[in-house]
Amino acid sequence: MAMGKRKSEQAPLWIPTTELPVSPGHPFYVRLNTILDAAGFDRFVEEQCRAFYAPVMGRPSLAPGRYFRLLLIGYFEGLDSERGIAWRAADSLAVRTFLGLGLEDGAPDHSTISRTRRLIDVETHRAVFTWVQERLVEAGLLKGQTIAIDATTLEANAAMRSIVRRDTGESYQRFLTRLAAASGIKTPTRAALARLDRRRKKRTSNAEWVNPSDPDAKVAKMKDGRTHLAHKAEHAVDLETGALVAVTLHGADVGDTTSLLATALAAGEQLEAAQATVPRDLVGDKGYHSNETLLALAAIGVRAYLAEPDRGRRCWMKAPEAQGPVYGNRRRVSGRRGKRLMRRRGEYVERTFAHLYDTGGLRRTYLRGHQNILKRLIVHAGAFNLGLLMRHAIGRGTSAALSKT
Repeated sequence: MAMGKRKSEQAPLWIPTTELPVSPGHPFYVRLNTILDAAGFDRFVEEQCRAFYAPVMGRPSLAPGRYFRLLLIGYFEGLDSERGIAWRAADSLAVRTFLGLGLEDGAPDHSTISRTRRLIDVETHRAVFTWVQERLVEAGLLKGQTIAIDATTLEANAAMRSIVRRDTGESYQRFLTRLAAASGIKTPTRAALARLDRRRKKRTSNAEWVNPSDPDAKVAKMKDGRTHLAHKAEHAVDLETGALVAVTLHGADVGDTTSLLATALAAGEQLEAAQATVPRDLVGDKGYHSNETLLALAAIGVRAYLAEPDRGRRCWMKAPEAQGPVYGNRRRVSGRRGKRLMRRRGEYVERTFAHLYDTGGLRRTYLRGHQNILKRLIVHAGAFNLGLLMRHAIGRGTSAALSKT
């Protein structure tokens, strides 16, 4: 039997459309498109984005429905960058079917996705998130009476070695070299600078240092103990259904007691926009407990279930008005319902972190600036809620989970 050899191939001049390969479509995306079309998703986003498109013919644009579907693909396929989303759209017949692209149509490249994202504002992305929440309310998958709030860090698209001093603009390398010269090392090597950096008494303060490429990125210690430039993402989650109520983005140096109120207010606005019940109970861990937080929550009529750190015996002479809210919170947390809510908080909130950032691909951001990152983060959160809707409809919340059955 003679061995076959690969021959040079010449592309045919034309191919009949009847001979082009046809994808039956991925069952998950087919069903998701059915849900989106039945609720008028494309008409809604086209109306929301009308102001961002020229009324006369100009440069070929990316249709709003296709743009937001591309970002949904980023979540369901676990793609961390817009370049990766563009590659998947060009490579997968199932994804092309979900996007409404024929084989004769070119897939949008990453620069087109990026340009469309820059043109459409954050509020329009948030309107899409609210639209998904309205579908959850219709399906009984969003209640909103009891919410839990927690935060996690996202690694920024900026390097520590690129930070500069705010006052002089001096780079970190030059700063270490100056310290070495002051200590008697005239021509320090890289290893000598590293040793000096480890031994000196220091803390890299965000008040003194900034990354010029991404001023919103802040120096922070990650959960694995490393120091990176990072952002802080905070979630408000419905503890009855596990749905995401709100997502906010802060500097990594913003304390939990400061960001909690902003996220709680955002959750209230989202629930009002989605015509759901306003929050009545709020659950959080020890990082959110403070006199000011409990007083603020009591002022807006929200019952707090915040785990209390061990501060020893308290003296209320300087803050007598906080004694009642603190004791009330302590009583609720130690009760049967409080313990049940704390267990559920650990389950539901951590699940959203795992889906959005670990399997969803956003643990490290490839965008810079909070406005840019928040646009993709909001649509990612909407995709998570669509996953809940799909799990309710077909028993699987992602395309990968359906493929394994």
